Amino acid sequence: MTIAIDHVQVAMPAGEEEKGRAFYGALLGLAELPKPVELAKRGGAWFAVGGQQVHLGVEAEFRPAMKAHIAFAVSDYRGLRARLAAAGYETKDDDANEGVTRFFTSDPFGNRVEIIDGSSLGA
Repeated sequence: MTIAIDHVQVAMPAGEEEKGRAFYGALLGLAELPKPVELAKRGGAWFAVGGQQVHLGVEAEFRPAMKAHIAFAVSDYRGLRARLAAAGYETKDDDANEGVTRFFTSDPFGNRVEIIDGSSLGA
């Protein structure tokens, strides 16, 4: 029986860890986690979000995920949206999920990212 999601991996191109840290760490506010020594040799970065993790993994023939995505529920929806816009990230409203306030953006590698207003979920 499956009991939880431990982590989600998002692909990234080689050598772009600082861009990933700026987006997932500085902008989204995720805490970076140390990678095990053997895995650190592969590049990428790991971040904590609640009790789960987001792993940025290097993919040799990287192509961004345009449909598959991570959805983050956030407590400062407007503030995060403003910070993303100020950093040059486009945000696009989406009201297809009735009762959920959300927008989509892309990480610095072009991967789709969904941002949900946590208060619209009752969080």
